[in-house]
Amino acid sequence: MKTYADLWIGYKERKANRDCTQLGKFYLSGADKADKIVKNAVEELKTGLKAMLDVEPKIVFGEAAAPEEITNGKAILDSEEYRISLREDCVAIESKSGAGILYGVFDVLRTVACEKEIGKTYAAGKRVRPANPLRMLDHWDNMDGSIERGYSGESFFYVNNEIVINERTRDYARMIAAVGINGVVINNVNVKQAASYMITDRYFDKLTELGEIFAGYGIRLFLSLNYASTIEIGGLDSADPLDENVIAWWKDKMAEVFRRIPTLGGFLVKADSEGRPGPFTYGRTQVDGANMLADIVKEYNGIIIWRCFVYNCRQDWRDKKTDRARAGYDNFMPMDGDYHDNVILQIKNGPMDFQIREPISPLLGGLKKTNQMLEVQIAQEYTGHQIDVCYLIPEFKEILGFKTYCKESDDTVADIISGNTFENRYCGIAAVTNTGNDFNWTGNYLAGANLYGFGRLAFGTGLSSKEIAEEFVRMTISQDKEVVDQIVNILLPSREIYERYTSPLGIGWMVQPATHYGCSVDGYEYDRWGTYHRADHLGIGVDRTDKGTGYALQYNEPNASMYNDPEKCPDELVLFFHHLPYTHKLHSGKTVIQHIYDTHFEGYEEARQLAKEWYQLKGKIDDVIFENVSERFERQLINAREWCDQVNSYFFRKSGIPDEKGRQIW
Repeated sequence: MKTYADLWIGYKERKANRDCTQLGKFYLSGADKADKIVKNAVEELKTGLKAMLDVEPKIVFGEAAAPEEITNGKAILDSEEYRISLREDCVAIESKSGAGILYGVFDVLRTVACEKEIGKTYAAGKRVRPANPLRMLDHWDNMDGSIERGYSGESFFYVNNEIVINERTRDYARMIAAVGINGVVINNVNVKQAASYMITDRYFDKLTELGEIFAGYGIRLFLSLNYASTIEIGGLDSADPLDENVIAWWKDKMAEVFRRIPTLGGFLVKADSEGRPGPFTYGRTQVDGANMLADIVKEYNGIIIWRCFVYNCRQDWRDKKTDRARAGYDNFMPMDGDYHDNVILQIKNGPMDFQIREPISPLLGGLKKTNQMLEVQIAQEYTGHQIDVCYLIPEFKEILGFKTYCKESDDTVADIISGNTFENRYCGIAAVTNTGNDFNWTGNYLAGANLYGFGRLAFGTGLSSKEIAEEFVRMTISQDKEVVDQIVNILLPSREIYERYTSPLGIGWMVQPATHYGCSVDGYEYDRWGTYHRADHLGIGVDRTDKGTGYALQYNEPNASMYNDPEKCPDELVLFFHHLPYTHKLHSGKTVIQHIYDTHFEGYEEARQLAKEWYQLKGKIDDVIFENVSERFERQLINAREWCDQVNSYFFRKSGIPDEKGRQIW
């Protein structure tokens, strides 16, 4: 018996499409049938159709290359496009690469698994090009088996400082390839000393084996790199990027690494951030550090992904001018265009740190001459720890659709990270993942919707949140329409409900500092991290206007003017940009204080309603899934009640203004 769930590669028996004779034969063309990715695609196709429909398809390979128009004349990395069409006696999948064939196979299997009719789905032909060149998962797994900000058990990559490769490893590759992921960083960006040795002979054999497994599913292996490796494992006394001895050490080391791990795609680097070493230590710039490494790995077609999460984490709470939100723009905008062409700047969706709502980072749309990659988080560090249901795909859709006004057209975040806006070669989207060795991979079964949804959205940004949720439920929980609709209706509003009972109006951060779960209104208020709400007896919010920290002016117009003016700023972000009296009227017509009261009472009641809807599914779905989510809902309701009572009590005591509806505030 397996020690983990199959989720969307479980291929349970299906009734629809049993009479579709075309599924008995597949014509695969354009890619080499000897390609290991094509071989895995064929195996997946046979496994899935046998399990779902009791069909054993005949596979015929075409020799001709796929039509040139599939790539639109533009090659970014490898072409992963595919085309599916129906012929009289077969289903044809065409692509110029093994990865494209694999994605086409998963497309067909998904159609069958969701019980959509093959004839209607592919009658007119279907041509798909991934929306983003790079679609990555960043693991924060440590070599000792722990996971930083992990909420679903321990690592399945590491145990006791050793790399583990087993059946689960291969199924993980299958699972993420099925949703279109093509890159994985397998270790924590906060590289501890044990992980520094991953670029030594101790781990090369295992990494090579792991890289080969990933490569068989179109996935490139990446490693987080300790910028100070020259000191920690190299025997030098410096990590200065302009030091000739440092450069020579890295040249020798990278020659060894890429020779021993030929499938390696490159490295993710967190430098000069939260105590991590970096070029600032030596009076150098981020450009100096990134380009030094990029120039060395370029010989091996390697990429350096450089995180823009660089800020002063030792602030004085009395200082109202230093602003953590400004740091990314201040540190990276002045050097736009100076980074070499195999450097990608990885930019968090907001300027702070994965709060339930933040404005979009002004670097996205600010940078115009530099490769950019969006970073989001599906590990629910600040959004419920995979205890509280919080479906994040609606948030990601908002982020991708944000107009940056960097150009007259093609100016959304989705346009930028796809490469369409500035014709970047290296770009895409990454998510800090939410997986662990729990049976269901993500702790809460419903948190699996964020893992599934991220991959699907990264591959096809035009998909809706509802479409993705429906696919997830149909492939992992139930085909019953009433059950599907009920679970989808739980998922879709869950992010806004979580926002209402925690921190609306763009405040964020009012969490327990040690865990980032549970309410602590002043938990971060007088600390060094730059995470303040500045509440006093008259008002709340941070002045980031031209009269405050000036952060609002980092945006292109008209966004800068909109955020700079409290009368124009959207309600959901107004306290992020403005310190306002509790009596200030929002666009909704409510005062700030009444909005705080109302949203917290409403959010708690809405969370109770979500739980009630879930409990109604007893006996209609698998008992293991039902009990797992039910237990999480019990904990969520305790959390939501504490947030409601603590926040409302705090601001009633702070302001002295009663709830106009007369509800009890403790």
